[in-house]
Amino acid sequence: MTSTLIESYWQTYLATLPDAALARGMTYVAEGFGDNPELADELLALVLSDTKTATCSALWEWEAEGNPPPQPGLLWMVLDGRGEPQCIVETVEVTFRRYDEVDADFAAAEGEGDQTLQYWRDAHRRFFTRTLSAIGKEFTPEMPLVCERFRVVHRKAPGDAEHAPLDVKSQ
Repeated sequence: MTSTLIESYWQTYLATLPDAALARGMTYVAEGFGDNPELADELLALVLSDTKTATCSALWEWEAEGNPPPQPGLLWMVLDGRGEPQCIVETVEVTFRRYDEVDADFAAAEGEGDQTLQYWRDAHRRFFTRTLSAIGKEFTPEMPLVCERFRVVHRKAPGDAEHAPLDVKSQ
């Protein structure tokens, strides 16, 4: 059922684009934030409120999965904790930096907690300590990160089960 919802959501998004022929060749990834349903829902809410405009991941995870890191222009269908699509974001910037090189500006753009660098460091240390063991790695302050900034390009209309395009000009 979820793959049907995902494909339907994607087709609805493509139908909002001005050049249908170009849209047919577009690709996307579909996944939620975090490593559990509660965190996925919490971070999704921050995205939908325009509080969260950035995210990061361990470069080691990309390498372990055999996938190249994201590039600007990547479309990401953000799934909620149930695996259902809620919005589509476009990656607009990708930088590579060590965990200990993340600055206050990026931490604020992640939108979590009180949006301070200290909160970001504490929360991400816990997250990476929890998740990196699955690929045989351990958290270190020098670990390489993939830092993405994104913008929401499509979302469900508030209170509507149908999907509605965003006015991306206003962002």
